[in-house]
Amino acid sequence: MANLDSRGLATEPIPARAGIGFRSVHHDAWSADGKSSRPAVGWIEAHTENYFHDGGAAARALERARADYPLSLHGVGLGLGSAEGVDRAHLARVRAAIRRFEPALVSEHACWGRVDGECFNDLLPLPYTDEAVRVLARQVREAQDFLGSQLLIENVSTYVTFAHSHLSEWEFLSAVVADSGCGLLLDVNNIFVSACNLGLDAHAFIAGIPRAAVQEIHLAGHARNGDVLIDDHGSRVCAEVWELYAAALARFGAQPTLIEWDTDIPPLATLVEEAHRADRMLEGLRGLAA
Repeated sequence: MANLDSRGLATEPIPARAGIGFRSVHHDAWSADGKSSRPAVGWIEAHTENYFHDGGAAARALERARADYPLSLHGVGLGLGSAEGVDRAHLARVRAAIRRFEPALVSEHACWGRVDGECFNDLLPLPYTDEAVRVLARQVREAQDFLGSQLLIENVSTYVTFAHSHLSEWEFLSAVVADSGCGLLLDVNNIFVSACNLGLDAHAFIAGIPRAAVQEIHLAGHARNGDVLIDDHGSRVCAEVWELYAAALARFGAQPTLIEWDTDIPPLATLVEEAHRADRMLEGLRGLAA
């Protein structure tokens, strides 16, 4: 059993183990009687916006799971690179979720998603310019100050480039980290998808990220539409992404690693199996270091 605080919430930091997403189709398994019957994973991740409401079965299920698992809250709606600034109303709801569920890690995306008060249901890529670095870093700092928590910023999958980008994506992310004090959530599948779609060097991406910046890693599956890879989180991690994950572990060391699966969600046993594969790689790395 995890160490608990006065509210009955697990207090450990996210371990350098594999975790899986907390999805409604599997809620019953997380509240099963007896620790031995609960999923054998190191931690759980929940999408922040799904827990903005005060009550309801989903929030109660997450609270029950928090009694046994460290939690990462992963946001998809802040759009911190949006030129019109930070949505303070949305940010306040994120802060309320943080105070309620007390996650060990809080993350968002290096993207924009709002203009003229209209929000887009997508993680839209930014141009990799000095100006965009300043905008994103300033708004990450503002969000961190408001939340009272460091943010991890995730690299998004991309399908197009901006003609006026003069930085590589890894240079862009490194500059945002240096200017804002945030950390990085490195999505290895997104690196692979972007590299294939845009003709980039995935290993150069990993080599260009500061070692100390990465505090969490995501792994996921993707789909293919002709020559384009689509980041759909709807299948097992492919062999090439596992190989790229090994390169990421060699550079950044053992990091909390999420198996991300958001569409065509399989039985819980499949997610746990994928997590155990990542755990074996993490354990092998620790064995080499011993």
